[in-house]
Amino acid sequence: MQARGFKLIPSHVDGVEVVVADSALAFGRHTHDEFGIGLIERGAQKSASGRGVVEAGAGDLITVNPGEVHDGTPFDASGRCWRMLYVDPARLLDAAADIAPGSSFEFKAPVIRDALMTARFRALFDAVTTDDALHSDAELLTLTARLLKPSSVERPAVSAGVTASRERIDDDPAAVLTLSGLATDAAMSRYQFLRAFTRLTGLPPHAYLLQRRVQRARRLVRQGLSLAEAAAASGFADQSHMTRCFVRNFGLTPGALARSR
Repeated sequence: MQARGFKLIPSHVDGVEVVVADSALAFGRHTHDEFGIGLIERGAQKSASGRGVVEAGAGDLITVNPGEVHDGTPFDASGRCWRMLYVDPARLLDAAADIAPGSSFEFKAPVIRDALMTARFRALFDAVTTDDALHSDAELLTLTARLLKPSSVERPAVSAGVTASRERIDDDPAAVLTLSGLATDAAMSRYQFLRAFTRLTGLPPHAYLLQRRVQRARRLVRQGLSLAEAAAASGFADQSHMTRCFVRNFGLTPGALARSR
């Protein structure tokens, strides 16, 4: 497939990022801002998320929803090869709106074993990486129609104060926050807030804040800011801290992302 490691492949479609990888790296719990769909080419891995603990091997499609907390561990030291498409939610939901206007959508199955869907994914991947906009749009619509199903999961009631705290972190992840301050703003004890926030997001506040910081840094690096500027603007103590978080989340260094622009 390629030399071992992670590589960003040029995408000819706005709102779609392409990554190919061959690695034994074990990813800790993390999130993505985008919808992710990929294909395991070789090897196998185990992953845990709010949708359960699953195993995926060669030929399987894997999916992740925006904001979904998940991890990924290879079965053995030989690792696994895979290719991923990360699709901006606005682009994918626009495609979904063409299929079923007014519905809310999300990936239901974290692992999909379906030869036809795998063929459709390969066709989409090829179209996105070979500068064929017409083909890309058609393949995205076709795959979306097969993969996305209306969401029927009832969401538990969430305190307005906890929701406001999450939005506060989303809006300004570089802010210096304390558990006591967040709990006070939500009119809860620290323990109540910690439990409620973790139920809402899948991560405790400090881990969620770190995820939002690394996602902001990623956007800023893609926009052309220097690595030092991106680290400072995202709330990292220094550039090396940002780099460690990048590698844990994306398998890539910020420098590699910057060079791929």
